[in-house]
Amino acid sequence: QVQLVESGGGLVQPGGSLRLSCAASGSIFSAYRMGWYRQGPGKQRELLAGLFRGGGIYYADSVKGRFTISRDNAKNTVYLQMNSLKPEETAVYYCNAYWDPSKSYWGMGTQVTVSS
Repeated sequence: QVQLVESGGGLVQPGGSLRLSCAASGSIFSAYRMGWYRQGPGKQRELLAGLFRGGGIYYADSVKGRFTISRDNAKNTVYLQMNSLKPEETAVYYCNAYWDPSKSYWGMGTQVTVSS
């Protein structure tokens, strides 16, 4: 069993930065993909960034060049550095640990509000 706890959200001005953390209890080292998603008001949850077991990294076009996903295996934690944030990126941000369709875990999410 894996539990994920996101932190680091909050209120930030447009153009500002935040770093989100996803602390895992239970090993996530073997996960096929560690990902960050977000879900804005009235929108579907979307994958923003993913770290794959083989070392590959994925970024959605909307965040490429502004967001960076990373991990610290010693701390069992995954991060999402977000720069140049926009008001339309106000959303709840979620961490996901994915092995296969039958084994996928989500955190409770952290709210990010981009507003002046």
